[in-house]
Amino acid sequence: MEEARLKKLQELRKRNINPYPYKFEVTDFIGSVRRKFETDPPEGFKVRIRGKAKRVSKTEEGYMVRLSDEENVEILVFTREEGLKQNEEYTFEGLLSRVEGKLSLTQAVLSEGDTESIRALKERFDSEPKEEKVSLGGRVVALRTMGKAVFGHIQDLTGKIQIYLKKDLVGDERFSFFNEFIDLGDIVGVEGELFRTQTGELTVEVHNFQLLAKCLHPLPEKWHGLKDVEVRYRQRYLDLIANPDARRTFLLRSKLISELRKFFDDRGFIEVETPILQPIASGANAKPFMTYHNYLEMNLYLRIAPELYLKRLIVGGFPRVYELGRNFRNEGVDRTHNPEFTMVEFYAAYWDYNDLMKFTEELFAHLLERTVGTLKLIYEGKEIDFTPPLRKVRYFDLLKEKTGRDKEFFLHNLSGLRELAKELDITNYDKLTHAKLIDKVFEKVAEEDLIQPTFVIDFPKILSPLAKTHREDSELVERFELIVATYEVANAYTELNDPADQRERFVEQIKEKEMGDEEAMAMDEDFIRALEYGMPPTAGEGIGIDRLVMILTNTDTIRDVILFPHMRPQ
Repeated sequence: MEEARLKKLQELRKRNINPYPYKFEVTDFIGSVRRKFETDPPEGFKVRIRGKAKRVSKTEEGYMVRLSDEENVEILVFTREEGLKQNEEYTFEGLLSRVEGKLSLTQAVLSEGDTESIRALKERFDSEPKEEKVSLGGRVVALRTMGKAVFGHIQDLTGKIQIYLKKDLVGDERFSFFNEFIDLGDIVGVEGELFRTQTGELTVEVHNFQLLAKCLHPLPEKWHGLKDVEVRYRQRYLDLIANPDARRTFLLRSKLISELRKFFDDRGFIEVETPILQPIASGANAKPFMTYHNYLEMNLYLRIAPELYLKRLIVGGFPRVYELGRNFRNEGVDRTHNPEFTMVEFYAAYWDYNDLMKFTEELFAHLLERTVGTLKLIYEGKEIDFTPPLRKVRYFDLLKEKTGRDKEFFLHNLSGLRELAKELDITNYDKLTHAKLIDKVFEKVAEEDLIQPTFVIDFPKILSPLAKTHREDSELVERFELIVATYEVANAYTELNDPADQRERFVEQIKEKEMGDEEAMAMDEDFIRALEYGMPPTAGEGIGIDRLVMILTNTDTIRDVILFPHMRPQ
């Protein structure tokens, strides 16, 4: 197959035809053209229609019926009903939706009673293009020749549209050229006039066409359902060509980020950029990636978080700041972790963590309404409800509920804690620091039941070196994590702004590192100096974009929501 395509490429060049031209003028994207003439029915829009079965065809999930009314206006009906016969009259009730661009009745069952006109439904949702000329570009994803005509579909990121070539219209030479040189996967430009076929499919009657890029490899077999995850992740371009769900995921991700920025901008936050190459790996508990700068003759680290730089800006007088970008952590790869990931981190002067919880509820409600249109989602078979107010539960209350042990046990009985970790089969329980032991036990016993969006609040100070001591309990800090479907999606706290206290916390982190915790933070003297100039009361939060997109798209692995995830070499 590839050899045949290569021969076609060579033949084109022999004929002095450039298979990779510089430019092609398009009037719009395919999806925009479709939206101009088509309206999607509301979700769950149920109708009852009657007509004659002009054709009954078997499908993988039942039958497809071409149903025609008295005026010969047709609509496709998808049903599981058995025994349907051609030329018989039937009444169907089902959901009006679009299947492959065609207005169709899905989940249809035989019914009785008053019916709606097929023509009226078509006129409501499908307008007729009248001498509408278009110029479109896209990848050929379907082709079939029928004597002196060719039908096909071209596709871009925004949608798919049928094309129709008539020998009489384009001429013998151009018709022969199309049949000889255009293959599935090629990118073509078409110019022509829009019309609707008998079944109502929006179609371009091609008056002229141009090959824009030759595809030298055949598309994956059954390209419309590429399943091989190795291919999907290593060759994301094939995944995007073949899988509509992949395209929808990344379009939703783009919209989510756009809405996120609008939300912050509208509330007085300033978007900033802080260094990705940092001289000190700090701002979070994580193992960093290290590199070396030849000119400066110094080690630098890919940032594990922008936190300390963003708080320097609060010191400098920026009252509300946010940064949306990549962080890098030299950790394992699994279904919720990738070495580089996207976060938004934001800080607001004069707020505390209570303000952040309210703000987060408003933010998530806004994002869900603008991207998926609902505050209730289905994730892995369970309904997740983001309707405010979200549940709040204290960190040690959860641990006591799950283990029967109270705060005193976890903070002051290290030997007992190690024994509990052993019972829970926590790896390396005998080598973990006190802070790590608490963290691992919590992950093991508490997070697995947190399905509904939950603010876990008031963490132990030993786990939170950058958070302000709790105003009511000196062993705790004013911190919360938002956990959804067992995933930590957000982490936030009232910020520690006492430079003496911050120095002591960094010293404790150094001790943790000396005890073997590779993820403990390093001392940052300049950050402490910044705090000595005075940072107002401040609250800050980080939200993981990748995990949020996973939840919004009902995806169980982070690799499905990152365009180019990291993988082992083949």
